Amino acid sequence: MAESKYVLPFYTQERWHNWVSKVKESGFKIDDQEKGIIFVNMEDDVVLACLKVIAKYDKGAISEEDALVYLTEIKNIALKKIEPINEDSDMMLESMQLSLMGVFASCECYVEKTFEKIKSLNKLIKSAIKAEKEEDMGNAIDNIAKIGANILAGGKLKDKDLDDVPEGLVAEWLDGIDSISAAMVGDTSYRDDEPDAGD
Repeated sequence: MAESKYVLPFYTQERWHNWVSKVKESGFKIDDQEKGIIFVNMEDDVVLACLKVIAKYDKGAISEEDALVYLTEIKNIALKKIEPINEDSDMMLESMQLSLMGVFASCECYVEKTFEKIKSLNKLIKSAIKAEKEEDMGNAIDNIAKIGANILAGGKLKDKDLDDVPEGLVAEWLDGIDSISAAMVGDTSYRDDEPDAGD
């Protein structure tokens, strides 16, 4: 990896462990919506770390190679198998990690510029759903990555685009894309000059 001026990591194993510990301490049950916010915040924290990498890349502060290395570092932390906690928490954590797969694929696609900017993303969503039905998961995640890359490039997902998405992996991955959209609108701290060292 080329030398970077950034000493602080964009995301850390310690930060991830802190979130997992919070989940354990919460005693989460599936019908407890109030405690369920912890999984949303946990996912958003990872998404914001990815957006910090993208922001540095967009500014030319880091190279494509460095950006991909940083994204891989975050991915390796966030997608690592988590020791079982309880059935409800395990299910939510698995769902969140699936959503993050869509986030990482999108960020990598954006950095590598392996997508075309298009106005309507509905066609890509339909292609992803079709690929999942045909059990062509490589093609499905490829379409998801292009959707997310378009969002990172300033595109927009319409609510109606998500109306007819059946339950499954594509739906989980699209949740991750939705998290990217929400973070880009709701939290611009990722555009700051220095990455956050974490908790």
